[in-house]
Amino acid sequence: MSKAQGQCFIAAGLMLCSFNLMAGSDAFKSGAVLPQYGKIADIETSLVIPKEMKFKVVFDMSKAAEPGKVNRSLDTLARFINMHVSNGVALDDIELMMVVHGSAVKDFTQEKLYQSTQGQPNANAELISQLSKLGVRFNLCGQSAAYYDVSLNQLLPDVDMALSAMTAHAIAAKEGYSLNPF
Repeated sequence: MSKAQGQCFIAAGLMLCSFNLMAGSDAFKSGAVLPQYGKIADIETSLVIPKEMKFKVVFDMSKAAEPGKVNRSLDTLARFINMHVSNGVALDDIELMMVVHGSAVKDFTQEKLYQSTQGQPNANAELISQLSKLGVRFNLCGQSAAYYDVSLNQLLPDVDMALSAMTAHAIAAKEGYSLNPF
């Protein structure tokens, strides 16, 4: 390799490194609706959100967070709200539902039960409360709850118990929710 090629190679590497330093987590900031959760990045897009767009989306959650940490799937709901509101969608035009099953059931239990089984405070309770106040619906799988020995009265306020996750998804589809695949 010639000296000039080597200098070009080094220059290209430095440019790549500086790009990587500018990207990543530094690109994310707090949103206006839920500033403590759901950090978002400003994005130049080519797919325009239609005026009068109404989002009616159901999400699926099956894995519990590490004890004492916020579940990433819950943070995704906050991010969905923050990024769409910051891009001109009215909060009233966002209707979300989360169907909860599997080990994620644990993240929706009241503090006493959560601490007795997880050994940490339930970091999800505050976000679930804030999302509920924004109209997000939480439907928990009764079959998973039975497996984890969780009863209806042990759930956080504003969390509903469905017969099953399959039942909750079928009802959501009938009510016109689209399924978010993530």
